[in-house]
Amino acid sequence: MKVGGLLASYLRWHVVYRILSIILIMIILFGTIIHLLEPNQFPTIFDGIWWAIITTSTVGYGDFVPASTIGRLVAIILILAGTGFVTTYFVTLAATAVAKENEFMEGKISFKGEHQIIIIGWNGRAYETITHLSKLKPSIEIILIDESLEHNPLPNKNVHFIKGNPSQDDTLKKANVNSAIMALITADQSKDELTADMNSILTLLAIKGLNCNIYSIVEILTSHHVNNAERAGADEIVETTKLSSYVMVNSLLSHGMAHTLLKMLDHLKGSKIMYIQTTTDLINQTFRDVSHSLLCKRILLIGVKRGDESYVNPSHSFLIKAQDELLVIMD
Repeated sequence: MKVGGLLASYLRWHVVYRILSIILIMIILFGTIIHLLEPNQFPTIFDGIWWAIITTSTVGYGDFVPASTIGRLVAIILILAGTGFVTTYFVTLAATAVAKENEFMEGKISFKGEHQIIIIGWNGRAYETITHLSKLKPSIEIILIDESLEHNPLPNKNVHFIKGNPSQDDTLKKANVNSAIMALITADQSKDELTADMNSILTLLAIKGLNCNIYSIVEILTSHHVNNAERAGADEIVETTKLSSYVMVNSLLSHGMAHTLLKMLDHLKGSKIMYIQTTTDLINQTFRDVSHSLLCKRILLIGVKRGDESYVNPSHSFLIKAQDELLVIMD
């Protein structure tokens, strides 16, 4: 390789590596020179290198000292040149570490791990989701993508922040979307509902285009965009507006029952709501008897799914059949 090519290659190195390489060359060079000039004071090249390291680091043990005038002149040159480079190296190293930390906080550093969960958009719902996930699975990696944030809002909750447009490939690649297991796309409520839904669906298409196997959950605000989200490949759709309206209507009609329900759900953080298949010993028993049997196992029965019909808190005499699925809450 030509000298120009070597120089160009060297200049492409990070400044920390360039300064470190100069220091290493200088230490080896001066260590060899002092050994050749004063073999009695510095019996081996390693002794010379040791002296050069101690001198440039300004530690000054004094176990090896040049005795001749020429040796001392070499020491003066090493002190003037080497100490400056060593100081510059540590200052540059510290500045680089601070710069990297700032880049991480500002969402400019790509995520290199895998099996992560990606959450799109920063809002109250994203905050609650991340907080609960961190409590339930402290080891899980969470990637937050948002275009409006200036800094990582939750640096202490195992959250890696990526700043950028989530519908663009470059942003998703920074989040290493190919290795993600799940993506939650929250609606941008700073925009009108139609625009927010279109942006969510566009983001979903971009994510599915890069990782067709990722499990995707999309928040949709308008009912007529639900079909579009399904066509785009959404595995689950959360209709926030519909859920909120149910709670508000229930509050209007039941005078506080919705608040009681929300308080109960708040106490159930960490529990799992799921369907379980009816076992043989529960067939033809009443809802009350089955509920009592499951409570002994710390399982709370709240409803029954029979075919396409669901019965939440049916009458005590409601009979459980063979094909029923039981809606329960488990610890």
